[in-house]
Amino acid sequence: MTTAQYNHCVDVYSDGVYRFILKNIGDEDKARDIVQDSFEKMWRKVGEINHEKARSYLFTTAYHTMIDAIRKDSKQEPLDDTSFNRHSHEEHYSGLKEILDQALEKLPSIQRSVILLRDYEGYSYQEIGDITNLNESQVKVYIYRARVFLKNYIRRMDVVI
Repeated sequence: MTTAQYNHCVDVYSDGVYRFILKNIGDEDKARDIVQDSFEKMWRKVGEINHEKARSYLFTTAYHTMIDAIRKDSKQEPLDDTSFNRHSHEEHYSGLKEILDQALEKLPSIQRSVILLRDYEGYSYQEIGDITNLNESQVKVYIYRARVFLKNYIRRMDVVI
């Protein structure tokens, strides 16, 4: 891959990778860091990567970088949220997008990742399997389970009201 092709990849794929990571972890700053790390890793191997496979390489790298960041964060002690949220109030229905985002947050990380890659980014089952190191049937099962959960979650009246 040439420098011009790399710059083209940055222009074309950076928003999609950022959306994918942000939907998975929900933290804008961490998502930006992960995307930047992914492009840095891609730059280090720019001579070895075929331009036609750059998108797949980038999403795979971003996915694995995200998993590494999640593992690293899980080893750190979280702050106590009760002291920060003492004066906040509980919000109920605030729009379908917010409900869908809440539902996505409740999914296990692997299901959230495959559903975002399939329904938000438009990857095929095979491409998702390559990115997440799962076989195609596992990808289909995770997507099915995630969709069933999302359907049931959104149908619940206590969530919508």
